[in-house]
Amino acid sequence: MDFQHSERAQIYMDQVERFVRERVLPNEQTYTDQLSHSDDWRRWSVPPVLEQLKAEAKALGLWNLFLPDEEYGAGLDNRDYAPIAEITGRSFLAPEVFNCSAPDTGNAEVLVKYGSPAQKRQWLEPLLGGRTRSGFSMTEPAVASSDATNMKATCEADGDHVVINGTKWWTSGAADPRCAFLIFMGVTDPQAERHQRHSMVIVPIDTPGVNIVRMLPVYGHLGEPHGHAEIAFEDVRVPADNVIAGLGRGFEIAQGRLGPGRIHHCMRALGAAERALERLCTRAVGRIAFGKPLANLGANRDIIADSRMAIDQARLLTLKAAWALDTMGTLGALVDISAIKVVAPNVLQKIVDAAIQIHGGEGIADPELTRLSAMARVLRIADGPDEVHRSMVARLELKKYA
Repeated sequence: MDFQHSERAQIYMDQVERFVRERVLPNEQTYTDQLSHSDDWRRWSVPPVLEQLKAEAKALGLWNLFLPDEEYGAGLDNRDYAPIAEITGRSFLAPEVFNCSAPDTGNAEVLVKYGSPAQKRQWLEPLLGGRTRSGFSMTEPAVASSDATNMKATCEADGDHVVINGTKWWTSGAADPRCAFLIFMGVTDPQAERHQRHSMVIVPIDTPGVNIVRMLPVYGHLGEPHGHAEIAFEDVRVPADNVIAGLGRGFEIAQGRLGPGRIHHCMRALGAAERALERLCTRAVGRIAFGKPLANLGANRDIIADSRMAIDQARLLTLKAAWALDTMGTLGALVDISAIKVVAPNVLQKIVDAAIQIHGGEGIADPELTRLSAMARVLRIADGPDEVHRSMVARLELKKYA
């Protein structure tokens, strides 16, 4: 295994770190102040400071860094992009500033790899230009969606069209005023082999029959202006040309989409963990109780040491997964990808909890720490819960002894 980052990646890392430190972090509060703070998602708008920062980042060439395809992105493989994702994870705002935020990253990867030339012109190019955003409609409320073969929503061929029906939820980004389309996954042929039943279809957000039912709160927060929507698809008709790669290939596309996305999630989580550890240590040396700095009380030094070691261990495991994905593909990296999906969010959750604890009453009211806490907890469910990934690791480990 070789974890050495290329010279090109090192240059990007330095530039991204400087931009996050000098431009993004100082503008986080401005971004928050410019939100509508409305419970009605129809009134949401995009804070002007975000578009300003995006324009600055794009002018510097710090744009679409997640895409390994040089025609569309920076040409960095997963191993080289991983440390950049960690840097952006230090700020809730940074991924979008560099046009590297989910679910757009995964949707762009799908269209680059599987999209037709017409689909790329109409949907991919505006997305990569930062002019539009997108959503991914896969999870369903009525079934255990960690097993995609449970899916009930349908996309059925009807002549020159596809007809879509079903309810999806946790479609992130659907309420964003810039959201132009959703990628919908549904069952086309329930009698086919279980991994050839599904299709993915591009659905323009304004298509008749696409009805946003509600925004789902995450620990009481609606995630303005992005949001996580429950959507009812009722006899939605789109051209058959909107099917990605062909009917029956949805599961194949989904597997290819999730590998890099999990690398991104985990490295961003480690960037967030670094920020939480920084808050923890600053509090530990600056706060006095019982005549001593908090760092010298109780088990706080052990907590800090364990946090430092946990982040570094998780980073190495994630880099190993990135290397495996680059060299052996998704199937060769299954164990590593599942392992990091368990480890990284749990590391983040533990460190954020320690940071909140050392801040006492201030910690549970702190906007930054509570945001990081919610992020950590959600990541243990998003893209497959811990239990599913542990099951995958155990199954492949036991297979050696069968």
